[in-house]
Amino acid sequence: MNLLFSDTFVENLKKFSSIKAAVKNKVDMIAENPISLGEPLKGNLRGFYSYPVRKNFIIIYLYCDICRKKGDNEIVVCKDCIKSPDNTIKFLTLGPHDYIYKLKAIKKLAEPGESKKEL
Repeated sequence: MNLLFSDTFVENLKKFSSIKAAVKNKVDMIAENPISLGEPLKGNLRGFYSYPVRKNFIIIYLYCDICRKKGDNEIVVCKDCIKSPDNTIKFLTLGPHDYIYKLKAIKKLAEPGESKKEL
């Protein structure tokens, strides 16, 4: 798998450093099986997946292969979609459940600036 981490994901990981090991473990699990572990989101977040790190603490990510197969790439509209291979997982953000779902700009996170390949 080709793993990419948005700047926001990396910044939030630093902010919540006390659970860095748990996040790393969940990222590894998602990389192994991104579809069966993640919960597909609906509505204006269609195309995105969430996966809990702990109770009320989640990771939001995209899996390019499924995004394209379902036609969600027309909704998500990643600027680097054409350049990203199908086996790419883009980790966009993480944080407390209620905080994440209040974000109005989750879709903007699908446009990673300087995406990192490692945590």
